[in-house]
Amino acid sequence: MTPRLAGLILALLVLIAPAARAAPVDTGHLKAELIAQTQAIAPGQTIQVALRQQIDKGWHTYWRNPGDSGEATKIAWTLPPGWSAGDFVWQPPEPQPAGPLVSYGYSGEVILPMTLTAPADAPVGQPVTLRAAAAFLVCEEICIPEDALLELTLPVQAQAAQPSGRWAGPIARALEAAPRRADLAAVFENSDQGLRLAITGAVLAGANLAGSYFFPFDGAVIDHAAPQSIDRGPQGLTLGLTASYAFQMPEPPQIMAGVLKAGDAYYEIEAQAGPLPAEAAGLGPPATRGGGLSAAGLGLPLAMVFAVLGGLILNLMPCVFPILAMKAASLAGHAHEAKAARGQGLAFLAGVLATFLTLAGVLIIAQAAGAAVGWGFQLQSPPVVAALALLMLAVALNLSGVFEIGTSLQGVGSGLAGRGGLAGAFFVGVLAVVVAAPCTAPFMAPALGWALTQNAASSLLVFAALGLGFAAPFVAVSFAPGLLARLPRPGPWMDHLRKVLAFPMYGAAAWLLWVLTLQAGPMAMARLLAAAIVLALAAWLFGLSQVRSGRLALRGGAAVLAILAVVAVLFPAYQGAALPGGESSGAVAELPYEPYSAERLAELRAQGAPVFVNFTAAWCVTCQVNEQVALARQGVAESLASTGAVYLKGDWTRKDDVIAAELARHGRAGVPLYLVYDTRGSEPVILPQILTEGLVVRALEAAAG
Repeated sequence: MTPRLAGLILALLVLIAPAARAAPVDTGHLKAELIAQTQAIAPGQTIQVALRQQIDKGWHTYWRNPGDSGEATKIAWTLPPGWSAGDFVWQPPEPQPAGPLVSYGYSGEVILPMTLTAPADAPVGQPVTLRAAAAFLVCEEICIPEDALLELTLPVQAQAAQPSGRWAGPIARALEAAPRRADLAAVFENSDQGLRLAITGAVLAGANLAGSYFFPFDGAVIDHAAPQSIDRGPQGLTLGLTASYAFQMPEPPQIMAGVLKAGDAYYEIEAQAGPLPAEAAGLGPPATRGGGLSAAGLGLPLAMVFAVLGGLILNLMPCVFPILAMKAASLAGHAHEAKAARGQGLAFLAGVLATFLTLAGVLIIAQAAGAAVGWGFQLQSPPVVAALALLMLAVALNLSGVFEIGTSLQGVGSGLAGRGGLAGAFFVGVLAVVVAAPCTAPFMAPALGWALTQNAASSLLVFAALGLGFAAPFVAVSFAPGLLARLPRPGPWMDHLRKVLAFPMYGAAAWLLWVLTLQAGPMAMARLLAAAIVLALAAWLFGLSQVRSGRLALRGGAAVLAILAVVAVLFPAYQGAALPGGESSGAVAELPYEPYSAERLAELRAQGAPVFVNFTAAWCVTCQVNEQVALARQGVAESLASTGAVYLKGDWTRKDDVIAAELARHGRAGVPLYLVYDTRGSEPVILPQILTEGLVVRALEAAAG
C-alpha cells in the first residue's frame, strides 16, 4: 500500500468517525451534560468544553463564592494519560436573596466553559472518552446535594478541529459573557466611614453605572446581604460596602479580588489596600432603573421625543384645567375667522416657547451658579405665588364682566390685548406655562432630568420640544377650519360662556392662596386676602370708569389701588410657615408618614424595612390628585401595615436643597417622584407620575418580598 493511499484511507476513516457525543444526566432538579465547542480534537490541540446545567424553574446552583450560604459547583475529571482540563470560566452570578441572607448563583441554563488539551501523541482515528464527576448543591426553599457522572466522547483527527456543531455558539457566547480583565485600577479602604472600594479606568468614565455591584471571590470580606451604595466619579465609581469578619482578624486583607458589575458589563478586578483616588467619587449615585422611565441612557433625539410627548400629556394634567378656560375663550371669538384663529394659535405658540426657553435659561444660569433648583422653582417663591393669585383673580373678574379690556374676548388673557388680540394670545401662552409647567407629566421627568445635566444648547432644544408638545393641540385646533366651523356663530352665548369660564380662574386663585398658606403661614394668607379685596375694588373702579363720566379720576384711583395690591404681596419678605411637629406640608392624607431625610432612609434600609418615599409639593396639582386618588386609600393603608413599610414624605413646597439634590440623583428635575425600596437592599423602583391604588399596593407587596 502506498503512503498516499494509506493517508486517503485514514482521512476517510476520520470523516466517517462519529462526532463528539455526550448524554445528559438528570440529577433530580437539573440536567447536566458535558459539551464541546468542536466536533473532534487533534493531537496537541486545546479546545473549549463546558459543563452545561439546565436547572429546574425556581431552583438554583452556586457560583465560586456562594455568598452567605450554599456550595459552589465542582467537577472532577478522570482523563486518559496526557490529557488535561482547566478550571471553570465562571459566568457572572446573580444575587439569590433568602430572608436576611444573600447568596450568589445561577438559575435557568448556565454554561461553564473549561479548556481541554490533548497530548501530542494522542492516537489519530481512535475516539477518546472523557469522564467527569460533577457535584451540585441545588436549592429552592430547601437545598439538595446532587451528583452526576458525565461522559464526553471526541474523535481524534489529524488536523486541528474548528468550532462547529450545536454547542459552538453557546460556548462562544458564554466565554464572551464571562467577566474580563480591563485596564482598571482598584483600591479599597476600611475606615470609620466603612469599607469603600474605588475603581477607575477609561471604560468607566461616562459609562452607565446604574446597578453596579461587587461580587467578591472571598466569602469573608463583605457582608453579602448589606446594600452596596454607588458614588460616581469623573473616572469611575466608589462602592460603599459592609466589612465582614475577615477585617476583624489580626491581619486584615490587603487584597480584595472579585467581579465588578458596572452597569451591564462585568470586569474581574483585584483591589489593593490604600488611599482612595478623588476621581472615583463626588458625582453622586447614578440614575436609577425601575418601573418608571429614567434619564440614564437618553440621548438628545430620544430626550426631545420624550419632551414632545410630555408636553402633549401636560395638557391633560389637573394643573392646566384653569388655563383651558383662557384658551377656550380666546378661540371662541375667532371660530369663524380662519386667519385670525391661525394668528391666535401662532401667538399662543410663541408665548409658550418664549416662556419655556426663559424658564430653562433661568434654571441653567442658576444651576451654573451652584443653586439647587429644579422644574417648578417659580412656585417655590411666596411672592410669585401671591402675584399669580392676584393675576388669576384679575382674569376672573374680567371674565365676569367687572371690567372690560378691548371689545372682544381677545383681551381675557391678561389685559395686554393689542392689535388683533395677538398680545393677549401670547400672554395666555406665557401664563399657561408659568402655572402649568410645575406639574410633571409622564415622559417629562426623564427628558428634563437629562436636559438639566447637559450643555446649554442641548437643554434648550429639549425645553423647546416640550413647548412644542404643550402648544400643539391648541395650535392644531386653530389651524383646523372644520373643527372651528362646528362652533355657533358669535352671539349672546359667548357672553354666557365667558362668565362660566371665570369660575375655573377663581378656583386657580383659591388654589394659589392655599399654596401660599402652606409656604408662608396664616399671616401671608391674610395679607393676600386683603390685597385681593383691594384689587377687586380697583377692578370695579376701572369698570365703572368705562361707563360713567370722571373716567380719568376713576382710572387713576384704580391704578393706584392695583399697584398697592401688588406691592402688598411682593413686600416685605415672607416668613416660613410654622408647621407643627416638623410635619411636611402637602395634601391632606390619612396615611401616617414621617418627614423624609437621607439619614432616616439609610437607617430604615439598614434595618431591612421596605420604604415608600413620596417627593411632593403643595403647588403640584398632580401630586395632590395622586394623594387623594391613589395614596389616601384604605388599600394602601392596609398594605403599609401588612408589609411593615415606612412612608417617608419629602415636601418641596418651599425650596429645599436636600430634596433638589435627591431629585437630581434620580434623574428628575421636578415632582412628583415616588420611590419604593425593597427589603433586599436593591436600587429603588421608580413609580410612574400618575398613580393608582392598585399600582402602589403591588409595589409595596413586591418590595416586602
